[in-house]
Amino acid sequence: MSSVDLIRHVKLSTARLPLALPISDAKVFTGRQKPMTEVVFLFAEITTELGHSGVGFSYSKRAGGPAQYAHAREVAEGLIGEDPNDIARIYTKLLWAGASVGRSGVATQALAAVDIALYDLKAKRAGLPLAKFLGSYRDSVRTYNTSGGFLNASLDEVKARATQSLEEGIGGIKIKVGLPDSKEDLRRVAGIRDHIGPDVPLMVDANQQWDRAAALRLGRRLEEFDLVWIEEPLDAYDFEGHAHLAQVLDTPIATGEMLASVAEHKGLIAANGCDIIQPDAPRVGGITQFLRLAALADERGLDLAPHFAMEIHLHLAAAYPHEPWVEHFDWLDPLFNERLETKDGRMIVPDRPGLGITLSDQARAWTTESVEFDA
Repeated sequence: MSSVDLIRHVKLSTARLPLALPISDAKVFTGRQKPMTEVVFLFAEITTELGHSGVGFSYSKRAGGPAQYAHAREVAEGLIGEDPNDIARIYTKLLWAGASVGRSGVATQALAAVDIALYDLKAKRAGLPLAKFLGSYRDSVRTYNTSGGFLNASLDEVKARATQSLEEGIGGIKIKVGLPDSKEDLRRVAGIRDHIGPDVPLMVDANQQWDRAAALRLGRRLEEFDLVWIEEPLDAYDFEGHAHLAQVLDTPIATGEMLASVAEHKGLIAANGCDIIQPDAPRVGGITQFLRLAALADERGLDLAPHFAMEIHLHLAAAYPHEPWVEHFDWLDPLFNERLETKDGRMIVPDRPGLGITLSDQARAWTTESVEFDA
């Protein structure tokens, strides 16, 4: 009997996930963005002739979700009749189908959902969690909480959420900084460090809102708090500025989440622009692209802390040679029937095949548009 299997059905859908409260980081307080009230998702569900299936997703915050869906809808028919094993070749085929709009940003983020779904399918067919399918170094990954540390929350609220996170088995706490009043930033960092004690890992994230002088000055002031890292102190594309900070400060510099391609990450790595690289698989084009840049990061000996989407990044971090971090966000919980476990400061790789997620009825209810392609 032939072992060849072909893609026979593809479903794309877009859904709007409402946030319980409007979320603000430094970009809101500097007037560059409005508070975030929702996250828009692009889901890809792929089924083969032999009945194997996979699900993947990409996302957009504030703007871009409809564009991701529109681009995916234009090129996804090219999946029909393809061998789902040939993930890299399929990615290249779909990339060239839409190449006139470029090879980064919306164009590749639209392909990310498809690419991730194909990896989910392939790992499930093998009966392995994605981390094991890729070749994992560990069965759990250090994890830290971000969703409780936004600037719309008072310091008391941030402290309460930090306590809750630690009680839930999360290992580190990250809070947002980058306010126009740097004294308030320092007050909040001092307050949370005093609250959680000297031994709990603490990170801060300025969301690109400092210039070089402010980043250097505040970076020096922050040394006393023994931070795991300072995240995005400068504009994401200021590789030289980040490299200078990484050289002169004792606190490690983390960045990369806003870069939208492997090519952009190559520039960051070549400039020695960070100590900890923070790629986002949905933003760079999926797992195929993430693995390319992870190899480059490993070659430079960089630490890894992928951005957002823990349901995907837990598996990718588990397969990275150096001990990584995974960012814990509970925002996506309503979208899936399964939950990820945290214990003793670490996130446990699930033993379910593939990504180990299935879309919930709530995700279906929040769907605003969908399209299907059949063989």
